[in-house]
Amino acid sequence: MKVKLHGTRGAYPTSSKETRKLGGNTPCIEIIKEDERLILDAGTGILNIAFDKYNNSDRIDILLTHLHMDHIQGLGFFKPIFDPNKEIHIWGPGGSSYPLKDRLNRFLSPPLFPVMLRDIPSKLIIHELPNKPFKLGKFLITSKFVCHPGPTVGYRIEVGSKSVTYIPDHEPILSNPHLFKEDNWISGFDLCNNTDLLVHDSQYSPEEYEDKVGWGHCSMEIAAELSARANAKHLVMFHHDPSQTDKDRSNIFKKFMSTHTYDFPIELAVQGHEIEV
Repeated sequence: MKVKLHGTRGAYPTSSKETRKLGGNTPCIEIIKEDERLILDAGTGILNIAFDKYNNSDRIDILLTHLHMDHIQGLGFFKPIFDPNKEIHIWGPGGSSYPLKDRLNRFLSPPLFPVMLRDIPSKLIIHELPNKPFKLGKFLITSKFVCHPGPTVGYRIEVGSKSVTYIPDHEPILSNPHLFKEDNWISGFDLCNNTDLLVHDSQYSPEEYEDKVGWGHCSMEIAAELSARANAKHLVMFHHDPSQTDKDRSNIFKKFMSTHTYDFPIELAVQGHEIEV
């Protein structure tokens, strides 16, 4: 599999030269296996995907982790949604008293958006995620609820023996600097277990997290501890704080890594990078 990082910033997009290296677009990654592709989240990063060269299929599958604005900002602006020849499948979490379609319609309708969901010309099909693994082409997809405000899931995508786990917004533990000793009590653990690549929320430094408990995001320290506990083979720290410059993020990361040692690679997510799994 090839993983493309199209949007790596959290909360809101940034466009300053100080955030250009790690990227200013909000969450979106693409997973590619030969001629098949999945899109995970639809932040402004989705606008970086060259859909005119996408593939020979008129079907596009978008898997949403949740409906916070930074993860759906690009939905109304990517070109295929206005192409009547395209079939757009949007997958997202249930777990609410309102159907997923009704919740998406709150964004894709006036006054927040000028076009009603029902008037979008592509063939739009909205699915609530099943409570069991399912296949889309070559991809075996497992989604599970994780700890973050509102119904939120993480994903594990498998092709053969290879796996990619994507949990961009996640707080695996509350009011504690370290994970529980019991794996079963750790949010998202099953998704991460023995994964080849973990793309995970790492928005805060350990010091910042002390004042942000319960906000639904994770420190670099806890993200790395989760990766180590779950035997993940590679960690990409994701969901960069938009109030921090690339230099800020790099300095926080260097300070963290100078006091911690791990036997697997850890790196900051960089918009535009491709990772082979």
